[in-house]
Amino acid sequence: MLINLTINDLAVVKTLDLDLHKGMSVLTGETGAGKSILLTALGLALGGRADAGYIRPHCKRAEVNLQFDLSDAPAAVQWLQEHEMDDEHACIIRRVVSQDGRSKAFINNAAVNLQTLQTFSAKLVEIHGQHAHLTLLNAGEQLRVVDNFAKNQWLLDELSTCYRTWLKISKESAHLIKACAERSLREEILSYQIEELQQLDLAQFDYQALVEEHSRLANFQEIFDTGNKLVEQLYDAPKAVASVINQGVTELTQLARFASELTDIVQLLTEAQLQTEEAAKQLRRFLDSQDADPARLDVLDKQIALVLSLTRKHHSAPEDLPALLQQLEQELRTLTHSAERIAEQEENLTSLVDQYTLLATQLSSRRHQGAALLSQQISLMIKELGMPQGEFIVEVSALEHNTPKFNGWDAVTFLVSANTGLPPKPLAKVASGGELSRISLAIQVTTSHDKSTPTMIFDEVDSGIGGGIAEIVGQKLRALGAERQVLCVTHLPQVAAQAHQHLYVEKNNQTDITTSHVRLLSLPERIDETARMLGGVTITANTLAHATEMLAHSSLSEQQFL
Repeated sequence: MLINLTINDLAVVKTLDLDLHKGMSVLTGETGAGKSILLTALGLALGGRADAGYIRPHCKRAEVNLQFDLSDAPAAVQWLQEHEMDDEHACIIRRVVSQDGRSKAFINNAAVNLQTLQTFSAKLVEIHGQHAHLTLLNAGEQLRVVDNFAKNQWLLDELSTCYRTWLKISKESAHLIKACAERSLREEILSYQIEELQQLDLAQFDYQALVEEHSRLANFQEIFDTGNKLVEQLYDAPKAVASVINQGVTELTQLARFASELTDIVQLLTEAQLQTEEAAKQLRRFLDSQDADPARLDVLDKQIALVLSLTRKHHSAPEDLPALLQQLEQELRTLTHSAERIAEQEENLTSLVDQYTLLATQLSSRRHQGAALLSQQISLMIKELGMPQGEFIVEVSALEHNTPKFNGWDAVTFLVSANTGLPPKPLAKVASGGELSRISLAIQVTTSHDKSTPTMIFDEVDSGIGGGIAEIVGQKLRALGAERQVLCVTHLPQVAAQAHQHLYVEKNNQTDITTSHVRLLSLPERIDETARMLGGVTITANTLAHATEMLAHSSLSEQQFL
């Protein structure tokens, strides 16, 4: 359960360190005192939306800390152990909001994202807002209430897994069937394209080498003529380069006898002579090995033309043609075996539909059983809550069974008859605002007994209720507080009198910036606050006596609940 709430610099709360206890605690105060800020703080710490506007003026950040005792929350303990965040049945949730609107969340000092925080906090606290009754008009919410009451979550998980698998295979099968209808034409096209690509012998395909060979053959005559001319100039002509260098070596060798410095030059010219002769010989051998080969050039022309044609056709680079061929061959194999795959998928779908039908039938049976029991319990409770002739019926009707659906084959409708002899009609069509609030509260209290959440927060869920009915509402919430921790924001003295603890919110306007404070009331203070809630502006002796009687009647004393 929640044992401590700490707030720093959040809206009108400068600092708050509030200890909370087991049982039922009420939160009261004048309108505008700041009760909503406390609920905002709780919602923020549990994963609600962050907003820089929450930060108190002239402060850098706002921070909310929640401390829990997990001795009554085994699901939360297990979650922490699985995520390696456990700390011996203790837990601290911290949320920090910065001026730029960003926030950070921590569970036992481990940073977590918002989704993780929301998942974990749902195992600790359940908040029922003052407009919860409006969500009951939604068909999806009505179905969720029945499933929660009947404890169908494990079955819903199995059904959801089966449905998602069926949906995935159904889409794949539909794609295959469509592809099969177009298979003949596509196979013909693929076969033709593959045959075109296979003309290139792509297993040995080297486009760069192909281009280089083509370039050499296409420029053969220029290579041959220029090469022969160079061989003659370098070696064969009477005044070839080699001969001129040879003569220079001979003459300088003679002169080196008189000037030794010329010896190095002689050496350089000797090397140049050898290099020139070797270059001429290699060039001659290269020219002798060349063949104009017009037939080969024609073959290369056609291959390059085919390559360029295919690259334009397939919008592909020449180097990518081998990979393209493999892709087309794979697609052709897929089409060839599509009939077998379609048959296999149909068999899988049949098996999944059988499995889904079994699960949906089981789920439907549990929903009918849960609906009958829920109808009975809520009918009894709304009678206690001031609708003596009221009947509440949870109707479970069958949807079309053509295909699997996400939540099964059932639709749930909440029906109510407020007066004897009137046929039950959908909740939205017959219930007034006050009746809807009472029915909503009856559902919340009834379904809460079967939940494992240790802390429940009710935010003015008793709006539209008064008199003796309000006292019964308080008794119901107090009974719920015997099983778990209940925190209730209320304006009704009949509800406040039933609480084990009474927290009072008050506003301080004595400083430049308004602040709100929360304190636990002593028994005399509780009498005064209950009297204020009863009597308004003027508190008389009779009002105080009435308040004292209400607290005594609920068998409460401060010593009992601290």
